[in-house]
Amino acid sequence: MKFSYTHHMPYTAVGKADQDWPVANKQFDSDVGIKIFRDGIDNKVFAEQCGFDWIGSNEHHMSPYGLMPNPNLIGACVAERTKKAMILQSGNIVPITNPIRVAEEYAMIDMISGGRLVAGFMRGIPHEYVAYNVAPSESYGRMNEAIELIKKAWTEPEPFGWEGEFYQYRAISIWPKPAQKPHPEILMSASSDASARLAAEHRATIGVLRIQNYETAHRSIDIYKKHARKKGWEPQSRNIILAMNCAVAPTKEEAMETLRGGYDYFFNVLGGGIRTAQRLVVQKTRYFKDDEDAERQTSKLQKHKQLSLEERMEGGLVMCGTPDMAIEQITRLHEEFGHGVTNLSIKIGNVPDDKVLQSLELLRDEVFPAVRHLGETQSVAAAG
Repeated sequence: MKFSYTHHMPYTAVGKADQDWPVANKQFDSDVGIKIFRDGIDNKVFAEQCGFDWIGSNEHHMSPYGLMPNPNLIGACVAERTKKAMILQSGNIVPITNPIRVAEEYAMIDMISGGRLVAGFMRGIPHEYVAYNVAPSESYGRMNEAIELIKKAWTEPEPFGWEGEFYQYRAISIWPKPAQKPHPEILMSASSDASARLAAEHRATIGVLRIQNYETAHRSIDIYKKHARKKGWEPQSRNIILAMNCAVAPTKEEAMETLRGGYDYFFNVLGGGIRTAQRLVVQKTRYFKDDEDAERQTSKLQKHKQLSLEERMEGGLVMCGTPDMAIEQITRLHEEFGHGVTNLSIKIGNVPDDKVLQSLELLRDEVFPAVRHLGETQSVAAAG
């Protein structure tokens, strides 16, 4: 079992709940921001010392939810200060970004890190398209074409032109090219049926990044695996990443108090405006492939906030409690899905940094040594 670490670097000095989107940046304090960036990068680097195999950064816009509108800047900082961990960019929101720029910046990170990039190609949260004035209904078409273009830019040895539906370039020949050949590992989300199929088409590793329940996670993995077989390849356990929020403490009560407080801030302060904007975009545009998928995703969006921490723990959706409980929770998840990588987010909302460090150290000292063996001789479990 390998472990990936995501730190969204949220801005935690906002106190007002359920604000409109975009959130007014008059609330941003530069001194606070400088500390968040410095502490956040230090924390990501420390995660390697705690045994994390991948260190992730991701992209969000116009919100205190996360201060990484360009995650590649953070990925480059982390790459320079680490030695072994894979640099997971999870990722760039490809449909709203110049794909040649993504190809170039990813190649730079791969060179800086000595070939440690995991190249995330994400479709993003629906309202991000409003932020960059891109039609949400074009997201799948732009995503697919952009990935094909980026892969060709990485691998084509001669200059070439591109005349697509969404992108046109007279001549392309990027410098540098990636260190990894033929190109870095690609990671894509499998949050919807169409996303799972698209990931399989591109032979990408998938991340099930928000597990609402085991049934929906199985559905995503099953669609991904079936479509991959149609395309002539077989996903392995390492191609499946499952994500959990995490709080580990000496006592169950302390861990629950920490995560409950973080959730309250996350959902009611950081997530309020985003939820409103996202719901409107999903309802009024063709962000999803079909009405059934849109209805399913809207339902997930509405239900996600409503779950109590106790319900999340009972359903095996979070890692929360003592080290022994964390070991049981990881084991349960692996027995259910047979995945090869577990992604953990510990800085949830305004969880204090000392509590984040406590979780990291307990994972390093007690949890990871007890679960590393999981999946050594197993393939991906059959999805139900």
